[in-house]
Amino acid sequence: MRNITLEIGNGEFFTLLGPSGCGKTTLLRMIAGFTELDAGEIRIGDKRIDILPPHRRNIGMVFQNYAIFPNLTVGGNIAYGLKARKVGNAEITTRVADALALVRLQGYGERWPHQLSGGQLQRVAIARALVIRPEVLLLDEPLSNLDARLRVDMRAEIRELQQRLNITTVYVTHDQEEALAVSRRIAVMQAGRIEQLDTPEIIYRKPTSLFVAQFMGTTNVLTGVVERRTSGPARVRIGPVEVEVANLDACEGETVSVCIRPEALQIVGGGQAAPAGMARIEATIGRVEFIGALSRLDVELAGGMALKVAVLDDMAAFAKPGGSIVLAYDPARVTVFRRGAS
Repeated sequence: MRNITLEIGNGEFFTLLGPSGCGKTTLLRMIAGFTELDAGEIRIGDKRIDILPPHRRNIGMVFQNYAIFPNLTVGGNIAYGLKARKVGNAEITTRVADALALVRLQGYGERWPHQLSGGQLQRVAIARALVIRPEVLLLDEPLSNLDARLRVDMRAEIRELQQRLNITTVYVTHDQEEALAVSRRIAVMQAGRIEQLDTPEIIYRKPTSLFVAQFMGTTNVLTGVVERRTSGPARVRIGPVEVEVANLDACEGETVSVCIRPEALQIVGGGQAAPAGMARIEATIGRVEFIGALSRLDVELAGGMALKVAVLDDMAAFAKPGGSIVLAYDPARVTVFRRGAS
């Protein structure tokens, strides 16, 4: 970790996102008390917790592998933390039943872990974390062991449950789509530091570094030279092609990286003009890939530069391999990074 300062709001769903080895799980474990700090402090409200052992921090944690005890029933697993806190048997029974209802597992208390599906095991792990009534809920890659369809369903359930309980939640994932879907704010991490911290919309649409732009989904990255004009928008020359950009913070003649998302490019079909305020470029179609509601196109600009385009399928009717195509784009959706920026 390198000089990380975070303030997470009460009831916020906050996500630590980044590639493997970037430090997100280490940071989560520091909050939980399983990894010691070399410097600094961690507070919940006015209370400093980094000097407390894990069991006194009033934090619930869901691990990547769920850490379900195979020799205990579902009810026994959920009750484990309450027994460790010496809660009375009558209250344990009530709180376990409430926790099972919370995760929609009423009647499962006497079942054994081997009798449950992956999604049900995850619910048990969440119930066990919530039954102690923590101030903060930590989730470390909780969906990574589920298949793709179940991940989508379960992330929606986790988000709905968090909002219903209004519990402060710190969520760790390497999955960009997952982070965008559930988070109020995201901290994108790289090499032990926070690269960008903002809302999902800002991070995706206005990345502050080339690393964030490339990590957050697919983007086209082109290298060009800035051309400023006395009138009209600034442009970046990429070989024989000029790309219009807005809010350019670079000097004339400077080499920059230009990023544009595939979905920011629109096909202008049937000889139509580009929509008002949008620029246009011409390309040759290489490949069209039908994936249902969307089609993905690989196109080539003059000079041989490749672009990826994502369009609604009805617009793909204008796209035939080997044909010419006109693409329109909003210059405000083009992001430019100065050379040397990470």
